Amino acid sequence: MEQDRSENLNEFNKIVETYVNDIRKIVFSYVKNYHSMEDITQEVFISAYKNLENFRGESSIRTWLLKIAVNKSKDYLKSWHYRKVQLTNWIIKDELVKKDVEGITISNFRDKELANLIMQLPVKYREVIILYYYQGLDTNEISSLLNLSVNTVKTRLIRSRDLVKRRFDF
Repeated sequence: MEQDRSENLNEFNKIVETYVNDIRKIVFSYVKNYHSMEDITQEVFISAYKNLENFRGESSIRTWLLKIAVNKSKDYLKSWHYRKVQLTNWIIKDELVKKDVEGITISNFRDKELANLIMQLPVKYREVIILYYYQGLDTNEISSLLNLSVNTVKTRLIRSRDLVKRRFDF
């Protein structure tokens, strides 16, 4: 009995090591805060461990974990804690901007601008861009992950690309 538990834990540790960076990236794309990202990532793996026996194998482990991460991230964005953190960060950021104009000017590189632009897109467009371009998922996988039709995913990809092109000077 104890040996089975140990084997399961070792197997799960391998899963965590394999997918932790993917989960962190997708969670950060939603919450845009390092500490919250770490907390939510931990919640994702705790939830996955508790429900591993319920995993039916209809998708890959990676897709299943990403789905948990997306749902946990969306739940966090709806929470009061998130709204409170956002207000506090806005106040602090406003004070820092006033003090560090030179630092902001120096960090104004094209790649950073694009990343910031993507992070400013509405969630429904940002999530498909990140899943498609940064996580390497195809439209069918994204469709399954977000519970959307493939056509909706394709439409959101087209619209998000258009938004990026209009806002970003290529």
